Amino acid sequence: MSQKLLLGIDVGSSSIKASLLNADTGELVSLAASPEHEMKINAPEIGWAEQDPNTWWEHVILAVKKLFASDTGRKSITQNYEIIGIGISYQMHGLVLVDKNKKVLYPSIIWCDSRAVEIGQKAFSDLGEENALSTLLNSPGNFTASKLKWVKDNRPDLYSKIHKIMLPGDYIAMKLTDKVRTTISGLSEGIFWNFDKQSISDELINYFGFEKGLLPELVPTFGKQGELTKEAAKELNLKPGIPISYRAGDQPNNALSLNVLNPGEIATTAGTSGVIYAVTDRNLFDPQNRVNTFAHVNYTNENQNKGILLCINGTGIQYSWIKQNILEDKYSYKELNDFASKIEAGSGGILCFPFGNGAERILENKDINCQFSNINFNRHNLGHLIRSAQEGIAFSFRYGLDIMKSMWKSAGLETMEAKVVRAGNSNLFQSEVFREAFVNVCNLDLEIYNTDGSQGAARGAGIGIGYYTNNDEAFKGLKVIDKLKPEKELVRKYDSCYQNWKNHLLTLIKT
Repeated sequence: MSQKLLLGIDVGSSSIKASLLNADTGELVSLAASPEHEMKINAPEIGWAEQDPNTWWEHVILAVKKLFASDTGRKSITQNYEIIGIGISYQMHGLVLVDKNKKVLYPSIIWCDSRAVEIGQKAFSDLGEENALSTLLNSPGNFTASKLKWVKDNRPDLYSKIHKIMLPGDYIAMKLTDKVRTTISGLSEGIFWNFDKQSISDELINYFGFEKGLLPELVPTFGKQGELTKEAAKELNLKPGIPISYRAGDQPNNALSLNVLNPGEIATTAGTSGVIYAVTDRNLFDPQNRVNTFAHVNYTNENQNKGILLCINGTGIQYSWIKQNILEDKYSYKELNDFASKIEAGSGGILCFPFGNGAERILENKDINCQFSNINFNRHNLGHLIRSAQEGIAFSFRYGLDIMKSMWKSAGLETMEAKVVRAGNSNLFQSEVFREAFVNVCNLDLEIYNTDGSQGAARGAGIGIGYYTNNDEAFKGLKVIDKLKPEKELVRKYDSCYQNWKNHLLTLIKT
């Protein structure tokens, strides 16, 4: 019998990750990433953030090839193997523009680009805030639809050449299948979906003056979305005809990777950005649009599960910036965490505000940039600075979490349904310092699992081809590798630090 494998591809803004899972055991067979260092985010203007979609594809090719070339891959993949499905996870909210020949017309305007903030705010007002929140569950904000409107207003020559618009994952799927398609979950993250009518929002399309034909064909999140073409197979060194059977934005996919599928379950991640993602079957929204609601991976007309998404733009990217620019890459992330672990909770009074990656939704789209406060040259050292950076991220999570809780309260519910948060063993959650800060600042139990986004995409591919008959089969091999609970003394100490941090933040927002 052949070894049946599932391929997962995770298109991040820092790197492309790829995983091969054993479809029968759920165990990781091989893992690879490209490039070795973070991909560049270009900022030709203040507040802009762009990447070339062709660069993503180049690194997809390199990452997939590495799966088979690594020592782990060579030892784990038998000669008689078959890849039975491909799944894609991708950075959300980006805009990719292609012409009739499927050629990219312009760099992708990615998730942390804030050029369309004012456009989204005006649309929110013109459409009627109550109307937008009740139907779109969001303001058009700084999302994909508003970014397309920016192109229409500022680059009409470019807009006239657009054949189709896509999200980053749609673009990679197009490179694999030669088909331009998207999902309901994808349309909702671009704020194109009317949750009231269960259809594309004609009201928003007409308001912005878009041609409806610019949107790709709809396919299910799970299911056959196309097959690997001969051309793509040749570039990847794979066999043609493999079904692409799943795609989802990185945060809904992260939830899937952790088996967070039902109301009351919560996932979190801290990569380039930091996210808490809570599943609900209610149409909840934040009137100030600081937290957003999107269709979850298992959203259907009959099963209307949605994800409430809290996003902090400046988490891992801040930590990476410190490592590369202040410390000139002299230390590994493990060494940085070792420095931080020698400092007591509270970082000796240093406060870090990690908001240096564009307009922050939780701050009502204000861009206050990253700031450190209270540094004393006679008291503080490198460890204090690094610990304050990690604690500042944890405080940002708490600030957003309190906003999320207020949404449940406004809906007449006592609290969010869950007390346990699940995370993969990657990025900042590999740091014991950050784990401790997160658990005690947010006062929530934390479970760490042996997974990441690319493995989640591989599992999604298995579900999409119908290889699994139930969740127990689909999530075989997913294991808890660590559990953390809040400690009363640390909760009290961190709460005092947080209140001080919050007071300083509110002052910064006002100035």
